[in-house]
Amino acid sequence: MAAGLRFDEAQGQMQTATVDGQTVTYRAFMGISYVTMPVDPIQQLNVFVPEAYFHGGSVNGYQRVTAPIFMPNTVGGYLPGPADFPGNPDAFSRGETIIQALQRGNVVVSAGVRGRTQNDGQGQNTGKAPAFIVDMKAAVRYVKFNAGRLPGNPERIITNGTSAGGATSALMGASGNADFFEMRLQELGAALATDDVFAVSAYCPIHNLEHADAAYEWQFNGITQWHRQRIRVDGGRKICTPVHGQLTPQEQQLSPQLKAAFVPYLNRLALKDAAGNPLSLGRDGEGSFKQLILRVLKDSAQQALNAGQDVTKYAGVVVQGKTVTRIDWPQYLRAITRMKGVPAFDALDLNSPEADLFGNRLTAARHFTPFAQAHTTVPAQLADADLVAAVNPLTYLLKKQSQVARHWRIRHGAADRDTAFAIPMILATKLQNQGYDVDFAMPWATPHSGDYDLPALFDWIDELCQ
Repeated sequence: MAAGLRFDEAQGQMQTATVDGQTVTYRAFMGISYVTMPVDPIQQLNVFVPEAYFHGGSVNGYQRVTAPIFMPNTVGGYLPGPADFPGNPDAFSRGETIIQALQRGNVVVSAGVRGRTQNDGQGQNTGKAPAFIVDMKAAVRYVKFNAGRLPGNPERIITNGTSAGGATSALMGASGNADFFEMRLQELGAALATDDVFAVSAYCPIHNLEHADAAYEWQFNGITQWHRQRIRVDGGRKICTPVHGQLTPQEQQLSPQLKAAFVPYLNRLALKDAAGNPLSLGRDGEGSFKQLILRVLKDSAQQALNAGQDVTKYAGVVVQGKTVTRIDWPQYLRAITRMKGVPAFDALDLNSPEADLFGNRLTAARHFTPFAQAHTTVPAQLADADLVAAVNPLTYLLKKQSQVARHWRIRHGAADRDTAFAIPMILATKLQNQGYDVDFAMPWATPHSGDYDLPALFDWIDELCQ
C-alpha cells in the first residue's frame, strides 16, 4: 500500500493566477488517488503548492516545512463534493479561495468526497453516511502519510467548508482518530496515519441533525409562512427561483411538540456562559440560553451600525441614536422569515437531503429521528442511532472518544435560516466550555453562505501558525 500512496513531487505543473493585481505562481498536482481501493472516481485529491517552496524560498513568512496545509471541501447539501481547482467553472467551486490561500503561503489540498446521491451503477448506493467523512479522513491520512514528501506542515492542517461542508469540516475537527470509522478506512485502503487536524474553519455548519428539527421549531414556532429558493444548476451556473408556502395543519400541530422537545435536550448539555453561569431554558422556551443568542445578534447589529449599515431594515432591531438597544425576537424572526417546513430536516415523506443522507446501500432514504419515524407519511426505516451520532460533532464533545482540534473558527450569518441559531451556538459554547480556542461570530445581514471574509480567515490562520 505504501508505494501506491506515495506523493510524487515530479508530477506537478507550474501555473499562475492573479489576486488583486498580484501574480501567484504555484505548482498543481492533479487527480491523485488518496486510497488504494477506491469505490468511486471522486476519491481523488488535488494539491497546490506555492512555487517558492521548491526553490528554498518563503511566502508570507512560511517555508516549505512550516506552511499550513489548508483543506477546503466543496460539499453542499451532503451531495458529492468533487476536488476543486483555481479557474474551476462549476457552481460549487471555491477556486478563488484556493488562490487566496496560496497567496498567503498555504499549501492547499482539495479532496473529492462521496455524497448521498452516488451509486455503483448496479443499484447499490455508495455515498450514504458516513461516506463523506470517511473520505475526508482518508484524505487527511494521505497528507500525514506523506509528511516530508508533500510540502507543508502536517501538524498544521486546517479544514474549511460551508453548510454541509461546514459540518464536514467541524466533524473532522471533533472526531480525530475515532474508532467508529476505522474499519471503513481500512476497507478503502486508506494510508496508515492519523486523521486528527489542527484547526477548523466552519461556515454555517448543517450539523447536529438529530436535534436540528427541535431547535428549528424552538426558533420559528408560530411562524407559519415559509420562503425559500429552488436552486438548479445549468451550465455550471446556479439559478435560484423564489418559492413560498404555508405550513399545513399537520405541520402546525407538530411544531409545538418539537419546540417542547428542544428544552430538555438543551438543558441536558449543561452549557455555561463565559462567566461560568448556567445556560438553560424554561418550559416556555425562554431563558439564559436564548438571551445569549440575542446578545450575540445585538453585538453583530452594533458592529454593522458602527460600520455605517442600516440595521433597521430588519424589523425588531431597536436603535436609539448610535446604539442598538435590543432585538425583538419574534419581530426579527418574522423579518428574516422561516425557510423550512416541519420537521425541517427529517421530512416525514423522506424527501429531504438529510433523510437521503441516512439511506444505506440498498435503501434510498431513512428517517434519523424517532419523532419523524413515529409520524412518517410513507413506509420508512429508522437509521441506526450509532451512525447518526457518529456524524454529529457534538457526540465527540459529550463523551471523550477522539482527538479534538484545538482551534475553531465558526461563522453563522445573522440572516441565515437554514438551521436554527441554537445549533452553531451549542457547538461553539460546548467547545469553549471544554477549553478549546473558539472564534465564533454571527455576521450581520449575512445569509447561508461561506468564504465571504477570506482576508480575516487567513489572518486567523496566520495568528495560529506563524
